[in-house]
Amino acid sequence: QVQLVESGGRLVPVGGSLTLSCVASGRTFSRYAMGWFRQAPGNTREFVGVISWKGGATYLGDSAKGRFTISRDNATNTMYLQMNSLKPEDTAIYYCAATKPGIISATADLRLYGDWGQGTRVTVSS
Repeated sequence: QVQLVESGGRLVPVGGSLTLSCVASGRTFSRYAMGWFRQAPGNTREFVGVISWKGGATYLGDSAKGRFTISRDNATNTMYLQMNSLKPEDTAIYYCAATKPGIISATADLRLYGDWGQGTRVTVSS
């Protein structure tokens, strides 16, 4: 099992930037892919992006391409989501997640994630 704690969410103005962090503990950090998802009120959980277990491969959802960047530091068990040019539609609770044991490749399939953080709230104000 992996314990995940997100941080960094806050109120930001439209066009602003924000970096979210996710610290992991438990299962060896380098042995699973890590993903970011978000959920706005009344919406289903949406894929934002994912990074493979070594950090060599990243994949971003359509809403994040060109604006967001994912990185991870296996030495500190931390994953980051750098968000630029924020829009009101980016307002949501952002969750980090770890893939299930044995899954190390980057995947957007929510069903392949077994551990989730509690989320951090991002509000983009127009």
